[in-house]
Amino acid sequence: MAGTLSAELQPFITHLQVERRLAARTLAMYTEALLRLQASAAAEGVALQAAQPHHIRGWMARLRHAGLGPRSIAIALAAWRGLYRWWGRDGRVPANPVQGLRPPRAPKPLPKALSVDQAVALAEHAGGGDDPVLRARDHAIVELLYGCGLRVGELTGLDVAASGPSGPGGPGGAKGAAHGWVDLMDATAHVTGKGSKRRSVPVGSAALLALRAWLALRGALLQPGRPDEPALFISRRGTRLSDDQLRTRLKAQALQAGVPAAVHPHMLRHSYASHLLQSSSDLRAVQELLGHASISSTQVYTRLDFQHLAKAYDAAHPRARRRELSRPDADAHADPDPDPDSDSDPDSGTDAKPAAGALTP
Repeated sequence: MAGTLSAELQPFITHLQVERRLAARTLAMYTEALLRLQASAAAEGVALQAAQPHHIRGWMARLRHAGLGPRSIAIALAAWRGLYRWWGRDGRVPANPVQGLRPPRAPKPLPKALSVDQAVALAEHAGGGDDPVLRARDHAIVELLYGCGLRVGELTGLDVAASGPSGPGGPGGAKGAAHGWVDLMDATAHVTGKGSKRRSVPVGSAALLALRAWLALRGALLQPGRPDEPALFISRRGTRLSDDQLRTRLKAQALQAGVPAAVHPHMLRHSYASHLLQSSSDLRAVQELLGHASISSTQVYTRLDFQHLAKAYDAAHPRARRRELSRPDADAHADPDPDPDSDSDPDSGTDAKPAAGALTP
């Protein structure tokens, strides 16, 4: 939604950015929500600090009429509620008009994950094109996404080393903060997840090999004007690879590998979690590896695991085959495969502790 936040609203976004340290994408969604709030209030001639619950309900209905889904409305209400709570602390509003209002109920589709064979085929794919440097980089990216279950922002935020200009607490990178690094000696990735909380995850041998191959060639992309670029994964221009650039490269690589699904980075995170739970029943361990604040965010993958077992039963058990023969229209009434918001992560950020170490070729 085009527009500029008023001087009344901009300090709240600054508060979220500086004091709460929300992610850039979250800030963008909250800004969009506040622009909608600002436009609705202006259309009715209502001062924002004088808004009442009935105003908020009407503006929420306007969001529904504009075609926003339950999830988008929930994000808007969260932004509005946070604004009035913040104003309330300063005594600028007597009560929070958003308190108690709930968004429409949203369906909870299962996250989409690749099969084990598809994920392995993608991870082992050498990449397309004639540039061995880009092939090595893209291969290392896929190995880390699938082998460590990283979010896209966690991966693009990785630096070559833990210390120095972009180390913890330093100015670091294009965004002014050190987001993480990989310790090859310890085979551990230290990343910054949601809420600027750090966690450490193990790195497998395939990912370590791919990283070493990429580090041996990374210098070819460094530019004379940026010889000390801290980012682990860089673009042709020698700057930190952006989230959108990574998504584009991954999608193309999946097509070249013959993977039929429209692959995005978070699908590899879903695959990582699902495949772990297919081999292990330790839900708490998977929660820690993913960086979920709540176990309920991890439990959705147990539904994927059951779905995997149900398909194996239907394909192999004689009684299952007989059941399907007796119900030739069994698939006719099946629910369509849900398509969740691919690049949004419903889980909260979490835990963990930074560890010392540096990434050396």
